[in-house]
Amino acid sequence: MDQNYLDEEPKEMSFVDHLEELRWHILRAVASIFVFTVIAFVAKSFVFHDIILAPARTDFLSYRAMCKLGEMIGSEALCITELGFTIQSRQMSGQFSMHMLVSVVIGLACAFPYAFWEIWRFVSPGLYPQERNSSKGAVFYVSLLFVLGLLFGYYVVSPMSINFLAGYQVDPSIVNEFDLTSYVSTLTTLCLSCAFMFQMPVIVYFFTKAGLLTPEVMKLYRRHALIVILVVGAIITPPDVISQLLISIPLMLLYEASIIVSGNIRKKDLKKLNQNNTI
Repeated sequence: MDQNYLDEEPKEMSFVDHLEELRWHILRAVASIFVFTVIAFVAKSFVFHDIILAPARTDFLSYRAMCKLGEMIGSEALCITELGFTIQSRQMSGQFSMHMLVSVVIGLACAFPYAFWEIWRFVSPGLYPQERNSSKGAVFYVSLLFVLGLLFGYYVVSPMSINFLAGYQVDPSIVNEFDLTSYVSTLTTLCLSCAFMFQMPVIVYFFTKAGLLTPEVMKLYRRHALIVILVVGAIITPPDVISQLLISIPLMLLYEASIIVSGNIRKKDLKKLNQNNTI
């Protein structure tokens, strides 16, 4: 094969070609979500009994872990033996609607790494070589933080919120009978909110690389960030202090970790700048 042909740079794509390329990436991403949605829809018994309704039972992994922790420290208060509520469906199409919603949410959660990879494949060729090198591993870290946030929301925030709301009574005569729609909406909102909020270090990384953010600015506005995090925690969680703290504390830790990430990026950029000036 002609060496000149191998060394030839790829031709620049037209605007229409870019749209066509974007269309195929989006179609593949949507197709992956659709495939996992169908799988979740078919596996109805497993999805609802072992995943969605699991935090509503006392044999849930988080409750059992808390009970063991209570035994170790000699505190029976941590052992949850009863959840004082029942789940009902008060609408004719309630169960079918929730079946569809849950299937889509699980499809989105399972397909997120691949879907993000497809979008990244479209975006990355448009970056400069230096930007492309700086963003290596973006798909891995975004997917990892998404999964960690999802697991944190499911195993920590959700069961604690459900336990608090289920046990809260203004009068003993009032029985907690939650609608299936309310329960599923609360669970999915908490899990997805944690998953996306855990992307903070990645966002800070790219903002720092773009010169829009510095560790000095993040340290200066640390108190303001704490207030914003508490407000966001109050918005995306049920109206109780425990849920708000459960999501605010890790977000504040992520903010501190983001300062470290921003600082490391800043040091590397300054080091490269000094080397270039020396040369």
